[in-house]
Amino acid sequence: MDASAWPTTITAMNGSTCSSNATICDENSCVLPEDDYNRILSTVLSIVITTMLALVMFSMGCNVEIMKFWGHIKRPWGIFVGFLCQFGIMPLTGFILSVAFDILPIQAVVVLIMGCCPGGTASNILAYWTDGDMDLSISMTTCSTLLALGMMPLCLFIYTKMWTDTGLIKIPYDSLGISLVALVIPVSVGIVVKNKWPEKAKIILKVGSITGAILIVVIAVTGGILYQGAWIIHPKLWIIGTLFPFFGYLLGFILARAAGQSWQRCRTVSLETGMQNTQLCSTIVQLSFSQEELNQMFTFPLIYSIFQLGMAGIFVGSKLCLQIQIEEDQNNWNQYSPWGVFYLNKFRTFP
Repeated sequence: MDASAWPTTITAMNGSTCSSNATICDENSCVLPEDDYNRILSTVLSIVITTMLALVMFSMGCNVEIMKFWGHIKRPWGIFVGFLCQFGIMPLTGFILSVAFDILPIQAVVVLIMGCCPGGTASNILAYWTDGDMDLSISMTTCSTLLALGMMPLCLFIYTKMWTDTGLIKIPYDSLGISLVALVIPVSVGIVVKNKWPEKAKIILKVGSITGAILIVVIAVTGGILYQGAWIIHPKLWIIGTLFPFFGYLLGFILARAAGQSWQRCRTVSLETGMQNTQLCSTIVQLSFSQEELNQMFTFPLIYSIFQLGMAGIFVGSKLCLQIQIEEDQNNWNQYSPWGVFYLNKFRTFP
């Protein structure tokens, strides 16, 4: 990476005198040792977000009923469509956006990691609010989380080859793999807890949902202190952060409909495709890359989180308003026309 991208370790000098704690000095610049405060804070942040995310993933496992999950595995068409969206559409879309907007290779990596992340508990909650297929939503989230262990490194290997072959970036597959394994284990434990102690699992699920919201705030605040250079965000990243979830929702819905899925399942697949686990992305990035690299990539998961929630909120609000209007019309038409009731009942199946 070019030395100019290391604002925390390289300081330009106007004169020939270097700082007293400089380790290497020439006429134009000096290299300063890494700030102990930042190093300690970075270590603490890694421990805190890993612990909190483990609880979130554990609570996600507590939402899985083995019999219903197994039922979808035996009839896997819906899950297969979701798999194509999650690990086909999203990484490809991320790659196309990265190349089209000509962002830095290290920034393209975080865009691709985001595209390879599975859905989270937020997509399950939104599926409930939009009258989606909850069993399919939970099964898709579980499968994509477990499959991410192999699919994320594979997708990164395929789509970053144009940059890794030229030596522009190096993907830390070892750190990436360790992070994924460490975060998949809590999901498996949560599944066991759900089926042995279902009442306790309900409590854990609520705690995990709250923890997930707190985790986003912790990442944003602490990251703002640690990686101040990361908040000088190029407009290209804002644009990608806006378009990426939009294309995820849209293409997920289109593919599901083209595959012959019901309107209810189309809504579910759409939400599972566009609604990524941004906390997982932030944690993987924090644990796998250096501070110099994080200055270039740390903020993108937060940008994506803002726009995916905003778009999902518009979708949920529109759906609820439509349902309220249908209920009011049904109450009015029910007094006058049995054909009106028939029409409205048919219309309710529309997304």
